[in-house]
Amino acid sequence: MPRIHNEVDGVLLVDKPQDWTSSDCVCCVRGRFHLAKTGHCGTLDPMATGLLILLLGKATKLQDRLMSEDKVYEGRLRLGVETDTQDSTGTVTAEQGCDHVTEQMLRECAQTFVGEIAQVPPMVSAIKKEGRPLYKLARQGVTVEREPRPVTIHSFEITACQLPEAEFRIHCSKGTYIRTLCADLGARLGCGAIMTALRRIRSGPLRVEDAIPMERLKAMTLEELRAAVLPVATVLAQKECAPVVPDQPCQKP
Repeated sequence: MPRIHNEVDGVLLVDKPQDWTSSDCVCCVRGRFHLAKTGHCGTLDPMATGLLILLLGKATKLQDRLMSEDKVYEGRLRLGVETDTQDSTGTVTAEQGCDHVTEQMLRECAQTFVGEIAQVPPMVSAIKKEGRPLYKLARQGVTVEREPRPVTIHSFEITACQLPEAEFRIHCSKGTYIRTLCADLGARLGCGAIMTALRRIRSGPLRVEDAIPMERLKAMTLEELRAAVLPVATVLAQKECAPVVPDQPCQKP
């Protein structure tokens, strides 16, 4: 007998836990509620947490529109270390002293990345080279040349500093690799750096405060899921009303 699927259309905001892939979240929701069509907007690395936008049913047609939104992240970096993944999950490839770096130097260096920059995607990424994802090549120890891509850093703020570690908040365009930004910051300071934590807190007008943790989702009924899903019209209205500056409320005339 053909499997019966429940029809649910709309946008579901999920607070992705650490060590889950974005696909894990999609598969969990699709299987838990027996949904036919489920997708996501904007992959988060397994080590990252925070806002993951799931699209259910007819809302999957919104993927390109919602993936184009700016993002806001909070995270932590560590100076003096380099890894093959540019974050704390990778193998250490170099260690350097960073005693010469002061808090003022770090803050000033972060500001040099604000604006439109050219960023070389990391090898451990889903970008494809001749049809093969780079991360699969990286697992085989293969490194290939990657073309720099233009991204825009609207702000790069150091929010707390206890060297060699620092916390940051970044508002950036889609397609920005935050771990690469941390690595490039470390290179510019002459000591290397890796990302040690990351949390996406906003994508366009959608915020992590309104997202549902996966553990709660797994315990919800189908009717509770339907109540939690944002209608497509609501999301598009929020998108049109999105403020230019992060964290300012939307005010319609």
